[in-house]
Amino acid sequence: NELDEESARPQVAGVIARNVSRMVSSWRATSTLPEYLQRYGIPAIAGVDTRALARRLRSQGVMNGALSTETLDPQVLLERVRQAPSMQGLSLVAEVTTPQPYEWLEPTPADWDYGRSQGIPIPEPPLRVVALDFGVKRNILRRLTRYGCRVMVLPANASPEQILSYNPDGIFLSNGPGDPAAETTAIRTTQALLQTGKPLFGICLGHQILSLALGGSTYKLKFGHRGLNHPCGLEKQVEITSQNHGFAVDADSIPADGVVITYLNLNDRTVAGIRHRHLPLFSVQYHPEASPGPHDADHLFREFVELMLQHRSR
Repeated sequence: NELDEESARPQVAGVIARNVSRMVSSWRATSTLPEYLQRYGIPAIAGVDTRALARRLRSQGVMNGALSTETLDPQVLLERVRQAPSMQGLSLVAEVTTPQPYEWLEPTPADWDYGRSQGIPIPEPPLRVVALDFGVKRNILRRLTRYGCRVMVLPANASPEQILSYNPDGIFLSNGPGDPAAETTAIRTTQALLQTGKPLFGICLGHQILSLALGGSTYKLKFGHRGLNHPCGLEKQVEITSQNHGFAVDADSIPADGVVITYLNLNDRTVAGIRHRHLPLFSVQYHPEASPGPHDADHLFREFVELMLQHRSR
């Protein structure tokens, strides 16, 4: 269903499944999964024991693999897999970022708001937010718009001068793929933006890039965090979160004199959020905009808006 798409196209290299239905059962569906993948030229394979595959990955860790409809010799394919680059040190943002700036205007539907998301105050005039696109999910842009922001999305390689030319009230660092330490341009740009004192908010890769810009370091997880039910919190408060990342921020590398850890992943105690003690900036490793997924952390968009309003009133 096109209304649920989070990107201009699927960003996966391939799909592996046990069973795939060639019939649709949802009343919202506009095509089958095979038709959708064929439209974008994405290879897929079915009939695989995916539980056995998941068990192997769970013990051995994330690994490269190959899907082929042409070469069927296992040894030839294995050699190609061995020659494939490791995710560690791999820069992928340039493959997914927008080529041109654009303004995002669509908010989430009204029925999205419930519980703590109800009664959202809309600031006047609207807050101007520049979102750096490292592979941004559309629902992040929808939530920012719903909270009363005018969102301008810029390519990942936008210079600090280009970003500041929009006179933003705040700057958002988006999610995205690859090794965060390999995104040296984004790290340098973020370091320059820190000097402006403008509010910054980062999600996922944006959280890692912000941490690197503040002097921290990152490392590759054995199998990453994937899925919709990761508990995160600190000091007796827990949020169930959606996560999708293969790297993490090293807690010992964070400069404790300037940065405080605000959330931990309660499954493995890795860093899930930070906030600066003096500067108006914060970030989280998980996805508060999850669609589908838990909405426990949607309040973070409100906090970003409040941070921008405080900065605007000075």
